[in-house]
Amino acid sequence: MVKVNVGRVDVVKRVSRAPFALAILGCASVNSFHAFSRKQHVRMDLEMAPGFGMAIPNSAGDASHSSRITSPPAFEDAERANGMPWTTSIGEGLSSPPLTYMPFWEWQMSFVKEHLSNLEVLPCTAEDSVLHHASTTDFGFNENAKKGARIVNVCFKSDEYRKVRMTYYDAGEKCQVFNSVFYPHESSNLPVLGIDLLSFNGKRYLGIVDFQPIHDDEEKHSTTFEQSILKPIRDKYPPLHGEMSAKFYDETQFFSKQMLFARFEDGSIVQDDLFPAFQEYVTAHVDLVKNTESEISFDTMSMVEGRQAAYDTYSAARDPATGLFASMFGKQWADEFVHGFLFSHSEGAESPEPPKSSPPQPQEANSKEAVKSNARQGVPVVR
Repeated sequence: MVKVNVGRVDVVKRVSRAPFALAILGCASVNSFHAFSRKQHVRMDLEMAPGFGMAIPNSAGDASHSSRITSPPAFEDAERANGMPWTTSIGEGLSSPPLTYMPFWEWQMSFVKEHLSNLEVLPCTAEDSVLHHASTTDFGFNENAKKGARIVNVCFKSDEYRKVRMTYYDAGEKCQVFNSVFYPHESSNLPVLGIDLLSFNGKRYLGIVDFQPIHDDEEKHSTTFEQSILKPIRDKYPPLHGEMSAKFYDETQFFSKQMLFARFEDGSIVQDDLFPAFQEYVTAHVDLVKNTESEISFDTMSMVEGRQAAYDTYSAARDPATGLFASMFGKQWADEFVHGFLFSHSEGAESPEPPKSSPPQPQEANSKEAVKSNARQGVPVVR
């Protein structure tokens, strides 16, 4: 649930840029705001609510500590929270298992600081979600020391994106995961950037990076991108030309024909192919968002909001990692995490229900040459 301080306006349906759009269009009335919200559910509350850093006097006329609303943490503080970037794994043993995808995390952090404008840290909570907005859980960090697993999350927005979330899951040699999603603002009718990188038992790997379309027809986006932007990059990395199984996801929905997908056993592919391809896709997506003109209209913004919500609903319902998170951190935490934070605009379960077991591990691939043929059988992806 987004709370907008205008007097005090509590918007029950999330509308990330609605106040901005209303200001642009000069439509400050409640009726006009109703027209933008797909659920048309707005609650007006006339009490004055403080903004960040505003002190509200108490009954004695003093600004007490308990009534002071603090500013969001600086991006650098959020970046370093929970000991990040980690240099050693939670895994046991004389030598720490490698944090396979920590270089990806560190590069992305450095990249967004340099190339995104007006970064603002967002809380790692479910407060803006449809299903779990009453949750008080902080998803910034969780750990199961007994089972040897921990997870860290960072979330922020910028002038270019309404939400960028980053997740790192460390279970020692058993499993390493880096996951990130970039959601453009509703005024940008463009694909979502999705990243899922996994390793199992220190020798089996899976990677997917994609401009995930929000429309079935690419032409319905503000601009096309598959042939002109993605194909020239993808063509340089044949080991990442695998095909996804339909067991959990339908690759015809919310996946492009130029997605990077591979499962492999040759660890050199991580650095030789996956890392540079990931960097190029992230860079290309940011360039696409910056170079595409925004469409400030109720119709467009409401449509994009709806399509991003459909993406979240689809992804949350089919997420094969829900069972893994439940086994490590508890079912309630896992449900709130997946439906309330990872895919906060999810509007309910979609058939099939999320699996209750951990995602199966990828089958073996013995060389770069074997990647493409073996990857065609597919495995589920942590989303």
